[in-house]
Amino acid sequence: MQLDLNLLAALDALLEEGSVAGAAARLHVTAPAMSRSLGRIRRTTGDQILVRTGRTMTPTPYAIAVRAQVHELLHQVQGVLAPSRELDLATLERTFTLRWHDSLVALSGPTLLSAVRGQAPGVRLRFVAESSNDTPELRRGEVDLEANANRPSAPDVRAENVGETRFVIVVRQGHPLTRVRTVTAKQYASAEHVTVSRRGNLSSALDDALALHGLTRRVVAAAPTEAAALEFARCSDLVISVPEATTRSVVADLGLAVLPLPLELPSAPIYLSWHQRYDTDHAHAWLRGLAREALAVCGASS
Repeated sequence: MQLDLNLLAALDALLEEGSVAGAAARLHVTAPAMSRSLGRIRRTTGDQILVRTGRTMTPTPYAIAVRAQVHELLHQVQGVLAPSRELDLATLERTFTLRWHDSLVALSGPTLLSAVRGQAPGVRLRFVAESSNDTPELRRGEVDLEANANRPSAPDVRAENVGETRFVIVVRQGHPLTRVRTVTAKQYASAEHVTVSRRGNLSSALDDALALHGLTRRVVAAAPTEAAALEFARCSDLVISVPEATTRSVVADLGLAVLPLPLELPSAPIYLSWHQRYDTDHAHAWLRGLAREALAVCGASS
C-alpha cells in the first residue's frame, strides 16, 4: 500500500482540532478538501476517526489511542524533511571522528577540544591516525573531517585551504649545520637525512628541488610521523625537513634547532576536507569553523 504523508498531517490536524473546519483552517486548505482527506484516512485505517455527536464531532477510541503517536510521527517526519535551522550547542550530543595529520593534532587538537568543550560539553572528538594508504572513510561517513596537505580529488569531497607553512630544517642543538653562518644547498645535501612519510617513501619534492642544483642527498630512513622523525634528529646528526608550523611547540623542549631550508620549495598547504553530505549539517559547519580557528591560533595558518 502506498501511503500519502499528507494524510498524516491531516490526521494530526483533525485529532487536534476535533472538526473538519478547524483542521482545514489549521492547514490552510478548504473544508471540502479536508473532508476528502478524512474520507481517505477512514478508508486507509478502517476507522471513522471522528463521528458526529449532535453539533460536534467526537474522536473514536482508536483515534484517541493513536493521537499522541500521530503527533510524534509528524514531528519526526518534519524533522527529517525540514531540519531545524537552530543549533543548540548546550544540548548537542554527538561524536565527531577527525583524521588529521599527526602534527596538526598535536598543534591544533588541544585548542579545538578546548573550544568544543567550552561551547558544547556533550560533543566528543575522536582523532584517528592517518592510514598508509588512501582510504574512503570520508566518503563512507566514517570520518567527519580531515586535515592534511592533500587536496582530495573526489568530486563529492569538499576541500578548503585553511593555511600554509614553509619547510625548514630541524637538527639537534650543536649539529655541525648550526655552526655555519648560512646553510647552503650543498651542505644540506651532504648530510644524512630522515624523511617523514606515512607510506615509507624515501624521496620527496625536496629531492626534485636538489636535482635542479645537480645535487642528491642520502636518505637513511623514513619515519611514519614527524614526532618519530624528531626523535631521530634529537639523538643523532640526522637531518629532517618538515613544515615550520609543526616545529614551533616542540623543538625547544626536545633540544632541537630550526634552520632555513636553502631551497626554493612551495609552501605546504593545509586542507580541511569533508564529504558534501555535511554541507548543510549545522553541527558539522560549527565544528569546521572551530577547526579553522584552532589552526590559525596555533600559527598553522598564514
